[in-house]
Amino acid sequence: METRKVLSGLCYFSIFFAGILFPLVVMFASGDDVTKSHAKKAFLSHLIPLIPVPFLIFAIFNDMNNEAIPVFTLVTAGIIVLVGLIVTIWNVIKGVKALMME
Repeated sequence: METRKVLSGLCYFSIFFAGILFPLVVMFASGDDVTKSHAKKAFLSHLIPLIPVPFLIFAIFNDMNNEAIPVFTLVTAGIIVLVGLIVTIWNVIKGVKALMME
């Protein structure tokens, strides 16, 4: 029971130290359905900040041709930072809840 809490919490907290790797390993290695469920949720939430990356790459190449301020790149980078911050806060909250579950 205690292992379930620790592994579930670590899956969410791994956003700070192991990214998508730790939840992926726990998802495949764990035999407990609750822990697997938390690992899957953590894995998917760790992938969310990667969604806008192609837009950033497009923005960088698009703004290279412009002589003006790279507005599109700055806005896209700002969105990525905001999404990353929200996902990090979300994972901390979910990790604490997982550690406190019964």
